[in-house]
This record gives sequence, structure tokens and C-alpha cells, in this order.
Amino acid sequence: MESVEFAILDWIQQHLRCGFLDTVLPAVSWICNHGEVWIILAAVLLRKRDRWVGVSVALALVLDLVCCNLILKPLVDRVRPFAVNTAVELLTAPPLDASFPSGHTAASFAAAFALKASGSRLWEPALVLAAAIAFSRLYLYVHWPSDVLFGAGTALGYAGAWLAGRFRHRLGHS
Repeated sequence: MESVEFAILDWIQQHLRCGFLDTVLPAVSWICNHGEVWIILAAVLLRKRDRWVGVSVALALVLDLVCCNLILKPLVDRVRPFAVNTAVELLTAPPLDASFPSGHTAASFAAAFALKASGSRLWEPALVLAAAIAFSRLYLYVHWPSDVLFGAGTALGYAGAWLAGRFRHRLGHS
């Protein structure tokens, strides 16, 4: 499996690397280094009439943090591709934690699908941004394709929206 994943990463390096993407994709990845873009979105939504959408996104991000960063990354402890192929030129500081799953991707898709499950029209632009963030992790050679594919799961977003709905119902808010 590793040879297939290297083939994908190396194809991206050989055929898509260019000055424009070398500038843009590190920035795209950076906005989600700790989930910042999604945390800010949740905070903004919490202050508006769509506060339950913000609660959904916030809960999805908390579930993502627990599942991906606190459980799966330490449990799987997968080495990153740049540590195996040391010849690749990194465009960003090398991440120090484990590779599986992609936390950037997981947080991004969790937020996008929490928005969708909550009925927010913001889910479509969020999905586009989530896909760009996911691709940036491959382009930057910091994740294996399977890390990104697994991180793109939607269950945490729907779970966050479901939990927010349960809280809302219990509190008697419409």
C-alpha cells in the first residue's frame, strides 16, 4: 500500500508543483494548523442568530480533537511520508506529531458536514475549503493519501450536529 501512496504523492510533486501552488497551499494549510479557521467560524456563528449551527461546528471540532488527536494519532503512531522519503523539499515546517489521520482534513470535513447537517448554506463553501486543505496536506508531503482519505470522514460533523440538536431539545430551545 505504501508504494501506491508514494506514487500518488510523487506524482503530485512531479506534475503539479509550481510557484503559485508553492505559495498558496502552505497558506491554505496554515489557516487550519490548529483548526483556527473552523474555531473562528464556530465562534462567529455562536454570536449570531444561528448559534446552534455554531454549537454544532464546535461540538464536531471537539469530537474531532478527541477522536483524531487524542486517540487515533497516538494509537496508530504512523510516520509521515517526508520522514521516509527524505529527498522531498518541504515547503512548511515538518509536523512533529503522528501522521494518521490528517487532523487538518478531519477538522475541516467535520466542520463542513456539521454545517450541512445543521442546514447552513455555508456548508458548500466550507466543503470547498475543506477539500483545498486536504489537498494541501498531500501537496506539502506531510500526509499519506490514506491519512487524508480517512480524515475526510463525515461522521464527526453529523455527530456534532446531532449532539447540538439533543442539547437544544433538552434546553427547550426551538
